[in-house]
Amino acid sequence: MMNVVWKKGSATVGDVAESLTDDPPLAYSTVLTTLRILERKGYLRHSKKGRAFVYEPVIAQEEASRTALGYLVNRFFGGSRELLVVNLLKEEAIGRAELRRIKKMIAESEGEQK
Repeated sequence: MMNVVWKKGSATVGDVAESLTDDPPLAYSTVLTTLRILERKGYLRHSKKGRAFVYEPVIAQEEASRTALGYLVNRFFGGSRELLVVNLLKEEAIGRAELRRIKKMIAESEGEQK
């Protein structure tokens, strides 16, 4: 749902519900409840436009991704980024091009730390 709001910049509950590709589609009330929870957690805010609430992001997608990744690493990998990477490499088939990009990022990161 956040991806829809980030992509659109702002969206009503109806906009979000229509943009989701779930099959069967999520109920309007489910989308509304989730958007309210996201607002309570500080990810969204709303304003009233006519009868509709228009939701807009408070937090940038990149920041939310970093926060979620940090939570994932701490919660499931004991704070070890190494364990996260090891698990990704074991469980996922990684193509040559993607592997080259990852190696390049590692080399660049090592260069920045010197």
